[in-house]
Amino acid sequence: MDLALQGKTALVTGGSRGIGRAIALRLAQEGCNVSICGRTPDTLQQTVAELERTGARIHSVVADVIQPGEVERFVDESATELGGVNLVVANVGGATARSLLDASPDDWHTTFEMNLFHAARAIKSAVPFMERNGGGSAVTISSISGWRAGPGALYGSVKAAEIFLAGALAWELAPKGIRVNTVSPGSILFPGGGWDGFRQSEPERFAEFERNEFPSGRLGTSSEVADVVTFVLSDRARWINGANIPVDGGQAWPGVR
Repeated sequence: MDLALQGKTALVTGGSRGIGRAIALRLAQEGCNVSICGRTPDTLQQTVAELERTGARIHSVVADVIQPGEVERFVDESATELGGVNLVVANVGGATARSLLDASPDDWHTTFEMNLFHAARAIKSAVPFMERNGGGSAVTISSISGWRAGPGALYGSVKAAEIFLAGALAWELAPKGIRVNTVSPGSILFPGGGWDGFRQSEPERFAEFERNEFPSGRLGTSSEVADVVTFVLSDRARWINGANIPVDGGQAWPGVR
C-alpha cells in the first residue's frame, strides 16, 4: 500500500533511540523529510547517519523537551530547514518516580513536562505550519498504562492525560484540517531500553512475564509500533481522528506482577 507520504515533512521528538528512532526510520523509508530531536549529540548523530542512508532529507536538533522553549525551537528550526511541517510525533516520555509515596512534587511536575506538556507544546507550535500546508496529522505516543491501572501512579496518570489530549485536540483542530490521534504501545523490547535491562538482570522473571502476560509469548518491537504510527499519520487513515490505538499484542498487565 502506498501511504502517499513522499515529500511530507515529519517531526519526531525523542527520535534518536527506541520507539522514536524506529518511527523516524519508517517515515524516512516512506519518503518523508524527517527532523528528530534528542538530548545526546552522539546518539543523535548516529541515528541521523542511519536515516540519511534512506536518501531522505534529515535534520536534527539537540534539545531537552522539558526545558522552556526547547520544543518550540525544535519545531521552528525544523520547519525552517525542511520547508514546513506536515506530521508531528510527540514521542518523548517516561517518569522520574514510580510510586505515589516515593514521588516528590518535582517528580510530578517533571513527569508531566516530559509527557503531556511537551506533546501539547509540540503540536501547538506545529499548527501554523501544518495549517499553511493545508492540514496535517499528529500522533502522541501514550501507553496501555494510560487506561490499564497498575503500579506507577505518575506514569499512568500522564499517559491517561495524553490520550485525553489527543481526543480533545482532534475536535479543536479538525476545522484546520489537522488530525490528532494516540498510539499506545504495550511493553516494547529494544536494545538499551528498560525491558532489555530487565531481561539481562533478571532473566527468569523476564521469561515468566513474557510467558504469562502476552498471548504470543513475547514483547513487542519498536518497528511494530512504528508501522502503526506511520499508517495513522498518513492520509490512508484520514477517517481516524481522536482515536487511541493500542499496539500491545493483547498484553494482559502493564508491568511485572
